[in-house]
Amino acid sequence: MASTDTAPKRDDLAGLEAGLDALDAVEVRRTPVREVLVKKVLPPLVAVALVLVVWQVLVSAKVVEETKLPAPSAVWGGLTDMWLQGTLLEVVWTSVSRGLFGFLIALAIGTPLGLLVARVKFVRAAIGPILSGLQSLPSVAWVPPAVLWFGLNDAMMYTVILLGAVPSIANGLVSGVDQVPPLFLRAGRTLGATGLKGTWHIVMPAALPGYLAGLKQGWAFSWRSLMAAEIIASSPELGLGLGQLLENARNNIDLPGVFLSILLILVVGIAIDLLIFSPVERWVLRSRGLLVK
Repeated sequence: MASTDTAPKRDDLAGLEAGLDALDAVEVRRTPVREVLVKKVLPPLVAVALVLVVWQVLVSAKVVEETKLPAPSAVWGGLTDMWLQGTLLEVVWTSVSRGLFGFLIALAIGTPLGLLVARVKFVRAAIGPILSGLQSLPSVAWVPPAVLWFGLNDAMMYTVILLGAVPSIANGLVSGVDQVPPLFLRAGRTLGATGLKGTWHIVMPAALPGYLAGLKQGWAFSWRSLMAAEIIASSPELGLGLGQLLENARNNIDLPGVFLSILLILVVGIAIDLLIFSPVERWVLRSRGLLVK
């Protein structure tokens, strides 16, 4: 009689276990190329096409004077001229290389600083408010003192980038560490993961979403800071970057050149996000079972 009672219970437990396994399992399938094109590529292309159509209509209908809004063809002509002269990629790379190198330096400084602020109460009380204040301070405010400190050179540019990006990276990591469940930390200490080992194996992986958000914001501040520095501190010794290109077009009253510079700055910012941060963000979400495609 006992054996007949335990058999259904075993079947129920097996069914329950199978159900839980099914809930835990995340279906991973390769997204077809056509689906990627329709859902990821087509919408932004349509949006860009609509902007260009509206832009051209405003110019053709003379709703806006051409002295205030150049035709898309004029901007395209400026882009073509730079490409034929071989200066387009050089100008873009001058700014991109500065921005990326400055961001890497900010990453090397902001990460340990964020961990220190997040894990040491005294440091947090002393430096935390200063980091928040620096993050809200416009980066352009650092250009004049940086010029006086270092002159018109790359050191000035990197100083402005660091002062704009480091607080964002550090605060992002602090926010991520604050959201780590205390149970994770206690489990890590039980397993012997304390000190640097606990920080590397427990704190950093758990704080990764907040840290990644701080990195994205840090890059945005790096790029904005660099553009402000290039526009204000324009000099032949610094080479021609996108910010200098924009300022030169303004000085020459070249409105198509102004719009071309703005579009190039925008395209670089979008490209960095799509090529670097978006794939990393998808990997983090997928590794946590929050994204199945």
